[in-house]
Amino acid sequence: MTRRLAQLLIGLFLYGLGIALIVRGEIGVAPWDVLTQGISGRTGLGFGLVTILISGVVLLIWIPLRQKPGVGTVLNALLVGPAADVGLWLIPTGLDLWVRILLFAAGLLVLAIATGLYIGAHFGPGPRDGLMTGLHKRTGWRIWIVRTGIEVTVLSIGWVLGGNVGIGTVLFAVLVGPLCHWTIPIFAITLPPADDPRLEETLEGSVPPSEPSIDSPAN
Repeated sequence: MTRRLAQLLIGLFLYGLGIALIVRGEIGVAPWDVLTQGISGRTGLGFGLVTILISGVVLLIWIPLRQKPGVGTVLNALLVGPAADVGLWLIPTGLDLWVRILLFAAGLLVLAIATGLYIGAHFGPGPRDGLMTGLHKRTGWRIWIVRTGIEVTVLSIGWVLGGNVGIGTVLFAVLVGPLCHWTIPIFAITLPPADDPRLEETLEGSVPPSEPSIDSPAN
């Protein structure tokens, strides 16, 4: 339990740091972060605070979807935003292009590692992951259709509000899946069957315990 909790907390901190690195890369960010940037720019609220508020709204949508949050879900909603703020405070803006490209690449790798860490701890999905799987279960639509629909929606809203859409947004969409496919098995902690939170999903015909879901590494 101690190792799992430590892995969860490290993973969530690194996830926020990965977001900050990608944001400071200034070549485009992930769809949900485009929305966060757009709302932050329009309201004057900090990036981390907006991240928390969006997570809270997403968790409210869990209620009609009958999704069950775990400890990791709540900590994800509360900690990723402040961790991103720490990273944004440490990393300056206006850097040379080659430095920003390196920051983006480092952020993508850190985010993939962080995803492997917090998912591998088995304390529950992040708010946005749960929204995706909840809609999948309630509608019967394929996961990729639900994920694409959600991300196109939040990306469009964020872009209209002024979020940073660029080549980095495309690179994130293309590369994050394969990277997480590599990192998740590395950090996955094997649980006794009685303690495995994926067992219920298996009985419902969802994801086998031996194959962790990597459809969305979003927090």
